[in-house]
Amino acid sequence: MNANAFFDILNEAAAPVERRKTAEQGEHKHGAWQVLPLEGRYEIVYEDSRGLWSTRSLSARELRLGPGRTLLGGIDRARGGYRGFRVDRIRRLSEEGGPRMNAGILDWLLARAEAQRRERAELVRSLARRNRSRKRAA
Repeated sequence: MNANAFFDILNEAAAPVERRKTAEQGEHKHGAWQVLPLEGRYEIVYEDSRGLWSTRSLSARELRLGPGRTLLGGIDRARGGYRGFRVDRIRRLSEEGGPRMNAGILDWLLARAEAQRRERAELVRSLARRNRSRKRAA
């Protein structure tokens, strides 16, 4: 019994060192949420924890990837506040003027967030090029 207590103390003492090593190596920390900016207006059919379905209009702001859970966050226009919706409970998603999906919603949202990230990066690069050419001309 004492031997188990001793090994538990050793494991607890070694844990912070292991966490520091992974942080220095740039690895993803266990338990940390990753936030991907996402913009768009969506209509979602959502199933809540009690199994009740509702239709929501959402102005999306972000996609949060966390331990065991992914949330679509944004302004719920009907309720007038910020809400986070679990992606695994979204039964149907339709973008204004876009496709309507009943399956593969998480994959589509991830691809959409990545496409928007690339668009923003290209915009930043083009603005930087334009500013550099203006400085050279002056």
